[in-house]
Amino acid sequence: MARAKEDRGAPRYRAPALEKGLDILELLADRPEGLSQTEIARALERSVGEIFRMLACLVERGFITIQRPSDRYVLTLRLFELAHKHAPLQQLVASALPRMRELAKAVHQSCHLTVVESGHGVVVAQADAPGEIGFAVRVGSVVDLLATASGRVLLAFQQPVERERILSLEPGSRARRAFLAQHEEMLEEVRARGHEDMESTRIRGVPDLSYPVPDGRSAAVAAMTMPYIERLDLADVSLDGARVALENAASDLSIALGGPPRPALGAFRNATTGRKPSPGADPAPARELEISRLAH
Repeated sequence: MARAKEDRGAPRYRAPALEKGLDILELLADRPEGLSQTEIARALERSVGEIFRMLACLVERGFITIQRPSDRYVLTLRLFELAHKHAPLQQLVASALPRMRELAKAVHQSCHLTVVESGHGVVVAQADAPGEIGFAVRVGSVVDLLATASGRVLLAFQQPVERERILSLEPGSRARRAFLAQHEEMLEEVRARGHEDMESTRIRGVPDLSYPVPDGRSAAVAAMTMPYIERLDLADVSLDGARVALENAASDLSIALGGPPRPALGAFRNATTGRKPSPGADPAPARELEISRLAH
C-alpha cells in the first residue's frame, strides 16, 4: 500500500516514522476486521521490526487497539472523534441536518450529505425517511467520485485545477485522471443540468438525485443526495416533486453557509464552464408551490 503512491510525486521533505504511522492507519481503515502484526508488515512491504514501535505508539495514543485473543490490530473511534472537532465540518453538518430532516419528512425519502476528502467522497450527515420503509447511506461511508451521483456533482462543480488536485490525492490517480478526461462531457452535462440524476450503481432500480451546495466562490462544498424509493403507498410524492424539494433544500443550505441566493444559481451552474446564463423566468415560485403541496 505504502509503495503504491508513486504517482503522487516525490515529497519535498521526508518523515519516515510519520509516513509509516499514516500508512498503518490508512491500511486498517480498509480492513475493519483487523490485521495481525505480520499481515500489516506484509501489506506495507516492511519488516515486522520496522512497524513494531509504530504499532505500540498508535496503541498507546488510542488510534488503534488490539483485539484479543486473535491479536489483530483495529482502528478505534479516535480519528472519527478528531474529524468531528473540525469547526468547518461541524458548521456544515449543524446547518444541514435540520434542513435534511425537514426534507426527509416532506417527501418520505432519506437523504445524505457528502464532502470531498483525500480523493474520494465521505458521507458526513444523513437523515432517515419517516416510517418503517427507507434506504439510507451511513455516515462515514466512502463514495467513488466518478461512479456516484454525489461524486459527480462534487467534481463537476469545481474549477478544473481544483478537480485535478482532488483526483491526484488518491492512489491510482493517473488512471482516474485519464478516465475523467474521457468523461469530461459527462461532467459538462451535470453542470448544464445543475444536478445529477442517475441510476444507482449499488441498488438496482433506485434513481440517485444529487444537487451541489455552492459556496461564495462558485464551488461545491458538499453534495446533497437522495436515493429515491418509489413508494406505492405514497403515490403523491413523485420523483419530480422529490427533485424540486431536494434542490430547494440544497439551495437553502448554500445560502445559510454564505453561498449564492437562488436567483444566482444560474450563474453558479455556469461558473466552471464560462457560459453565460440563459435568460428566462425564475422558476423558484413554482418550486415553492410544489414543496408546499408535498409538505401538506
